[in-house]
Amino acid sequence: MGSSSGRWAALLGVSLGGFFDGVLLHQILQWHHLLSLVPGMADIRLQVLWDGYFHALMYLLAVLALWGLWRAQRRREAVSGPRLLGALLVGFGLWHVVDALVSHWALGIHRIRVDVDDPMFWDLAWFAGFGLAPMAIGWALTRRGPPHGDLGGRGLGLLLAAAAGLGVWSAQPPPAAAYTTVVFRQDLTPAAVMQALAAADARLVWADAGLGVVAVAVAPERRWTLYRHGAVLVGGAGLPPGCLAWRDPA
Repeated sequence: MGSSSGRWAALLGVSLGGFFDGVLLHQILQWHHLLSLVPGMADIRLQVLWDGYFHALMYLLAVLALWGLWRAQRRREAVSGPRLLGALLVGFGLWHVVDALVSHWALGIHRIRVDVDDPMFWDLAWFAGFGLAPMAIGWALTRRGPPHGDLGGRGLGLLLAAAAGLGVWSAQPPPAAAYTTVVFRQDLTPAAVMQALAAADARLVWADAGLGVVAVAVAPERRWTLYRHGAVLVGGAGLPPGCLAWRDPA
């Protein structure tokens, strides 16, 4: 993994690890948010906003890594297939190792599960299963095969499709979702929120106490207009909704 393409592949693995973490733990299972245990962050608006920032960072890392792999391919410095897969797995595992060491234990901003009596068990299981194991397998693969190979347009296309697919999927609501979840700026009054919903022809179906987070019935093509009226995150309407797009308003 000493080549530049190996390092770019590892960075892509880091971003895919972040996508996996965010999509599965933040959105589908909803076991934690990025800042679940940070004092003063109980407001769900702040929680989903920072989850969105996290996903935006993963998008940026994925784009940067794919650009680096493309440059390496142009210079004939691409690593062979097994080594490429190994570097991806090393990066994937590295994300979970760093997340556990820094976010879970050093900073304590969240745990794998924040709703259990023994969070350390889940931290250690995740650390071993999704951190150490992929890193060990990946490291072994980087020792196999010829040092260099031709990644080719098809290989780069597959990596691009995988990264883009995860990013787009994490930004969309479930297909059966009847409502769109919206987070508004903290300085907006309830009256201003209602005016924003009226401007988008959105019907309110659920809201928190201060109308900072609402669930609405709105036509998909009208979701974007909410950004013009004080929304900071709108499920299914572009980046960085991420975790918000999957929240169940019930």
